[in-house]
Amino acid sequence: MSRKPKKGYFVRGQFVAEGSELDLELKRELKGTDELSKTDLKRESTELQSLGEDLLTLRADLMARLALPEKLVDALAEARRITNFEGKRRQMQFIGKLMRKLEPETLDTVRAALDEQHRGSASETLALHQAEQWRDNLIDSEEALGLWLNAHPDTDTQQLRALIRQARKDAKPARPGEAPRHGRAYREIFQLVRGQLGGEAAP
Repeated sequence: MSRKPKKGYFVRGQFVAEGSELDLELKRELKGTDELSKTDLKRESTELQSLGEDLLTLRADLMARLALPEKLVDALAEARRITNFEGKRRQMQFIGKLMRKLEPETLDTVRAALDEQHRGSASETLALHQAEQWRDNLIDSEEALGLWLNAHPDTDTQQLRALIRQARKDAKPARPGEAPRHGRAYREIFQLVRGQLGGEAAP
């Protein structure tokens, strides 16, 4: 006995069975993808509200470069002042609404400014980690001092040696079992190293 053929139709030479995933997808497309549009709109709304929240943390110099509408600038200033959770939530929704009215070009400049701030923060964090690493190595190892002086010949060698000697002395526990102490010399080595490193990478 022959099987009953499936109901369906052909699209671009491909058979589409009624009720299949492809059939449902094609029908959504024909209807104007109402369902998908709502999802896309919701996603876009959430993304823009999140972007608005990020704007609250943007540095003043970067904010000044953005040609934002006065209404949005005022709304952001108000959001920074609000401490009440529910009030803040409503204000952020309002900011999200204002963000949706921005031109795509303005949104691109907002994203670029936030990205610039993030890169600057990451670079500063890396520089601090490098300075900490040099400080610890200089205190722990004589070899590190030679490496540092080769890389930074303009360092005040006498001052750095004196600070290292003092930091080693300070680090010795007063009683057995006590944690090493970090005195003024420890902090001054960090400041000296950080100042010398500037924006360069540690070797």
